[in-house]
Amino acid sequence: MSRQHVPVVLGLVVGCLAAVPAPAAHAATVAVGCSVRDLVAAVNAANSSPGPDTLRLARTCTYRLTAPDPVNPGNGLPVITSEITIDGQGATIKRDGHGKKVPKFRILFVGPAGNLTLTRTTISGGFATDCPAFPDPPGLACGGGVSNAGTMRVHRSRVTGNTSESALYAQGGGIDSPGTATVTETEVAGNRVVYNGSDPGGIAAGAAIANDGPLTVTRSRLTGNTATVTKDTQSIAFGAGIISFAPTTIENTVVSKNRAYAPGGIARAAVANGIPAPGRLTVTGGAISDNTSDSPHGNAQGGGIANNGLMTVSKVRISGNRVVAAGGTARGAGVRMGPFGELGLTDSHIVGNIADAPQGTAQGAGLDNPDGGILTATRNRVFRNTATAEGGTAQGGGLYHAGGATGLGTTTLEQNTITHNRAGDGGGIFKASGTLTLSGDTVRDNVPNNCSPAGAVPGCTG
Repeated sequence: MSRQHVPVVLGLVVGCLAAVPAPAAHAATVAVGCSVRDLVAAVNAANSSPGPDTLRLARTCTYRLTAPDPVNPGNGLPVITSEITIDGQGATIKRDGHGKKVPKFRILFVGPAGNLTLTRTTISGGFATDCPAFPDPPGLACGGGVSNAGTMRVHRSRVTGNTSESALYAQGGGIDSPGTATVTETEVAGNRVVYNGSDPGGIAAGAAIANDGPLTVTRSRLTGNTATVTKDTQSIAFGAGIISFAPTTIENTVVSKNRAYAPGGIARAAVANGIPAPGRLTVTGGAISDNTSDSPHGNAQGGGIANNGLMTVSKVRISGNRVVAAGGTARGAGVRMGPFGELGLTDSHIVGNIADAPQGTAQGAGLDNPDGGILTATRNRVFRNTATAEGGTAQGGGLYHAGGATGLGTTTLEQNTITHNRAGDGGGIFKASGTLTLSGDTVRDNVPNNCSPAGAVPGCTG
């Protein structure tokens, strides 16, 4: 047979194969009794059956897991390996020992081939001991409640009271997602991510959510989560609400009352854009409020937002956040820019944020761009932010700007209102170096002055 006839023959074979109908895969709905045995059996059956399956849990039942999955002991339930919907109907799945000593395990892991929809379900009490999507090096802990390496949708659910803890690196106290995930109308609250080691440079990241894959969070609440590290190890606690390492969209979501605590280390932000990457973190609508980054004798960098990548923020209320560092450095209570950060901030309110560093340095209570980042702010209200440092230095109540080590950092302001902010110097704006421009902005009624040093910001006086 000549080579020119091969494509023709292959085409005929493919056409014949295409004409044979494949067996239909039928969706199945299974009512799951109120017992762990029934739930485990239902997950195993769904994994082994063709087509999507819906597991309808017993209404308001609490499934109390007292032992891990024997095949994958890092998890409480069998790994999700197929297309499964868990409709909780108000049920709770929790790690619970009733006073007994129970092994540590997360509740759910969605494997690379898995596709999970979780709705009307509470996930609680999980404790990560491994990082299944990144098994090397050993000692990492990821996803105290849920770890997703496949595809996951969480809807109208709660992820509460879960923990990711490691002596090396811990992330995702509530949810860790290196896969693709969507979280809607869900509360992620009271979760913890902890570095408990003694070596310098440990990391605890993303107490509520950590994502290394595409993520969308919509109409949800990330509240009361904590990221902590061992005292005086020069370690980093960041993203007490969410840490993003991949393209992320956050819409109409409240991120509030989260805390990053790193005594003698670095405490950084409730919403953190982790590392420079090709992706972008976009936050639209909602609020980032009443979060705290606390680092006694260390560095508190960003109470609400810390950005060191590409980021867009629009129509967000950034309020009541605090950076606190007694004897250290506190900066960027509302928004803190890193050296590689590029942020477009529009139509937002940055109000009532506090940078406080007794016997230390407090800078940029509202906005802080000190290390060479690129900040473009348009039509925002920056008001009633305060930088204080009793016995130390406090600069830039509304905004602190410096060009960074390269001197290339820029802040471009257009049609913003910067009023009633306070600091030891530069109550409205303090410019240390670099390029800062105003265009149609109102800077007034700041204490003790609007801009400092005198003449450093063209178009700003008093």
